[in-house]
Amino acid sequence: MDSVTQSFQHRMSVKLWPPIQSTRLMLVERMTKNFITPSFISRKYGLLNKEEAEEAAKKIEEMAFAAANQHHEKEPDGDGSSAVQIYAKESSRLMLEVLKGGPKTQEDEDVKTVDEGSAAVANLFDISGGRREFISGEEAEELLKPLKVPGNSYTRICFSNRSFGLDAAHVAKSILLSIKGQLTGVDLSDCVAGRPESEALEVMGIFSLALDGCNLRYLNLSNNALGEKGVRAFGRLLKTQNILEELYLINDGISEEAARAVCELIPSTEKLKVLHFHNNMTGDEGAAAIAEMLKQSHLLEDFRCSSTRVGLEGGVALAEALGSCSHLRKLDLRDNMFGVEAGIALSKSLFAFAGLTEVYLSYLNLEDEGAEALANALKESAPSLEILDMAGNDITAKGASSLAACIMEKQFLTNLNLAENELKDEGAILIAKAIEDGHDQLNEVDLSTNAIRRAGARLLAQAVVHKPGFKSLNINGNYISDEGIDEVKDIFKSLPDVLGKLDENDPEGEDLDEDAREEDGDVEDEDELESKLKGLEIKLE
Repeated sequence: MDSVTQSFQHRMSVKLWPPIQSTRLMLVERMTKNFITPSFISRKYGLLNKEEAEEAAKKIEEMAFAAANQHHEKEPDGDGSSAVQIYAKESSRLMLEVLKGGPKTQEDEDVKTVDEGSAAVANLFDISGGRREFISGEEAEELLKPLKVPGNSYTRICFSNRSFGLDAAHVAKSILLSIKGQLTGVDLSDCVAGRPESEALEVMGIFSLALDGCNLRYLNLSNNALGEKGVRAFGRLLKTQNILEELYLINDGISEEAARAVCELIPSTEKLKVLHFHNNMTGDEGAAAIAEMLKQSHLLEDFRCSSTRVGLEGGVALAEALGSCSHLRKLDLRDNMFGVEAGIALSKSLFAFAGLTEVYLSYLNLEDEGAEALANALKESAPSLEILDMAGNDITAKGASSLAACIMEKQFLTNLNLAENELKDEGAILIAKAIEDGHDQLNEVDLSTNAIRRAGARLLAQAVVHKPGFKSLNINGNYISDEGIDEVKDIFKSLPDVLGKLDENDPEGEDLDEDAREEDGDVEDEDELESKLKGLEIKLE
């Protein structure tokens, strides 16, 4: 669902609310396609037929639109971006509920979808829309007034994007104390922005005290520069969380000490399904603390520990702990310093992930050996893999053979990112051969910045151009000759928007490898190279 939401938000980010009719119809079409396309969820719950899918998609869109429009009317912002976010998030959430409900009679589908849509609008109290700003005590009184209405049905609150000072926090405290028994979800992300550290910590402590004892399933404390002091300021809240299903600590300054504090304070992660630690300074020791949480999180489905400064030792600790998370569907470890050994350690855990649909392993210094180990493991697991990202890992044509064998097996793949490696023509052609047959759901391929020349570019283009619904081929930043550029453009002449920009391509690009320099000859030399490379074999063992 995540890829649907992100794509839709990207398309809508420059449009005013409300969206035009064609945009609304586009969303309905994309949801319908998701409902009738085989996936891990459909393998478990069953696949909807086309009529059920179309009807459910229309109803979901209408309800998501109503929720977003209601928010926009209450708190309009300049470009309607907050309404767009709600529109996309509600669509994605309701889609997941319908998918998990599986095929059913139309009467049952109508009742379920209406109930879910109504609950989505009624149960969430959200003040995050509009401009990011400080709020005073008086403003907090006005903003939070609906929460004071006796008998209100709010079970989820979002105070994100509003910076609370002490006066505002004290106003919120009395209100939260009165409703905390009914709350199941709390979003306090980015709630102390711009405040002095002492004030911010005191505000966090006030919120923590007010929410102490809540039985939350969802908790988001992201974008608050917590550090260890901030984590401990939320200590009373964290200590009472035994049934958390989702925990977000993104961009929070989670250091080694802060990670240990999180592990120490939260009494149980047995029910945790989502754990996000993106963009922190966790390091190896912090990763070791997180690994201890993972060992107790047997139901985990979505783990994100990207851009956290984790090196070899921390990478190995995380990799080994992830072996306990057999329900994992989404794994994001991008932009760390794992190295080959951590990659090999992770490959040993991947065999447990039968339901994995998205894996992000870019910029981990895997090199060929680490990449081959991971590719071989993924080939034997994750039958419904949809997204594979292994960009920026110094993978050469040697590693491409194992990657290609893995990719060939992944017929549900929608997005393949191998950018910023060293595949060259030999590796690019192996990848092209792997995706040329089947792979009808594939819509994005990125092999930019791989020292690819004319032959590799041409075969990649030919491999994807006729795939239904294909959206983007990125081969920018390579060494494609002018003739090669013309050939690729001709292949996509009826689909010019599908071929990405080529403005960073360097036809005169130099390759330090002696053999590669010999490839810079005339057209006959390029054609001879392609003929030889077509005979390359993909390793199937």
